[in-house]
Amino acid sequence: MKISLLGAGAWGTALSIAFAGKHELTLWSREEDVAADLKATRENHRFFPGYKLPDSVAVTTDFAAAVAAAELLIVATPIAGLRPTVERLKAIGCRLPVLWVCKGFEAGTGKLPHQVVSEALGQQALCGALSGPSFAEEVAAGQPTAVALAGNDPAFAREAARQLHTARLRIYANDDLVGVEVGGAVKNVLAIATGVCDGLGLGLNSRAALMTRGLAEIARLGLALGADRQTFMGLAGMGDLILTCTGDLSRNRRVGLALAQNKPLPRILEELGHVAEGVYTAREVDRLASQLGVDMPISAAVAAVLDGRLNAAQAVEQLMARDPKEELA
Repeated sequence: MKISLLGAGAWGTALSIAFAGKHELTLWSREEDVAADLKATRENHRFFPGYKLPDSVAVTTDFAAAVAAAELLIVATPIAGLRPTVERLKAIGCRLPVLWVCKGFEAGTGKLPHQVVSEALGQQALCGALSGPSFAEEVAAGQPTAVALAGNDPAFAREAARQLHTARLRIYANDDLVGVEVGGAVKNVLAIATGVCDGLGLGLNSRAALMTRGLAEIARLGLALGADRQTFMGLAGMGDLILTCTGDLSRNRRVGLALAQNKPLPRILEELGHVAEGVYTAREVDRLASQLGVDMPISAAVAAVLDGRLNAAQAVEQLMARDPKEELA
């Protein structure tokens, strides 16, 4: 299959490496310096150093040419870049199926990625999300990984999963696009909370409790948006939550660890040097939960810390002071 990856950050580079042995690939970069570096050294020194891009992967800054060379497009930008990218696809009259790997709710609109794509390309466009417990570094290194692929058309999702599946990157088709996207978005918020918990030295009991109650929050919001509860027991729910809350490669977890030290958020993000989607998603999740009447106290506490309304220790005290309730209510 001919695949173009739109975005030459960590994920665009990692997936190019992962799929290179099976598909004909083009990697598009909007940064001239990144593309030049990739062409000259086959390494993405700016966004993803240490991993060599196979010689078979074509690199270009010509957006229209990258699209014209493809049968399938994979948008590998942060969620802030999703709308501009699909609007460029609309402008050139693209009718190709589109997948994305970003996770979150769009800042300002609170929309999930599939809603953004549908607004730009129309409801008839074949599209879907690739999501699950995966760090780009491990995918690039060929470490065994399993993720879910959910689409707006079940047959498309199954065929895309079959085509993209490799010996090292196992891809499971899923019919619940909303659930897969909600799981991928909210787990980043909970990874910040878990980082705060660990940074304050609250212990493993607290971490386990926080993750478990966080999974309940993900499910409550997902069900309110029309998702299937079973999705949150799978790769895009529990699997992604466990990885992002406990893995040392998690950017969102690192944000939480720094917040526990009372570092100011601008400094944290500057030192991180990469996008931590949970920072922007937390505010949208908190706002959406309030609109829908969904109880999400952990997510609300994270949003309060990020906005400077509470410090990390105060947020923990606020959560612990909540009245007891039935676990599964």
